[in-house]
Amino acid sequence: MSAWPILVMFAAISSVAALPAITVAARGQSAAPKAAHEIAAEVLAFEREIEAAVVRGDVGFVDAASAPTFTFTHGDGWTTGGAPLRVDSRADWMATVAKSPYASRVLDSVKTELHGDVVITYGRYVGRFKAAAPGRRQFTVWFQRVYAKRGGRWQYLSHRTVHGPVYEND
Repeated sequence: MSAWPILVMFAAISSVAALPAITVAARGQSAAPKAAHEIAAEVLAFEREIEAAVVRGDVGFVDAASAPTFTFTHGDGWTTGGAPLRVDSRADWMATVAKSPYASRVLDSVKTELHGDVVITYGRYVGRFKAAAPGRRQFTVWFQRVYAKRGGRWQYLSHRTVHGPVYEND
């Protein structure tokens, strides 16, 4: 028997044996962890999408983006030992979104705090109602929000107003 068939068989076995290593290497490249700034940018973009959907009255988007246990705490009365203006459940917040009361909600000064698959954002938004009593149309809210990555996608867990709303002159 010549060495040729043995070399061909060895080459074939080596190629097949190398496939798992190539597959593992390829998986390693595609599963490389994202850098903190990439995660922060991803969550901030998601947060902007949610704000735009709230202004549009897009209940489908906001509902899909929100966790089943979502809560939205309005008003900062709780920060001084009092009660918040109100605390919305997910259903309560979807009812508000469905009414589409906002002309705009613009995020400002938002920062992120990363904790693996949990991200806290904190900052401010400037909101404007479509219709409101004089002196209560435009307002600012400082907030803290929590997001968690579940099933490969981000979910909005909660919003808590930490200062505001503060109404501005129309």
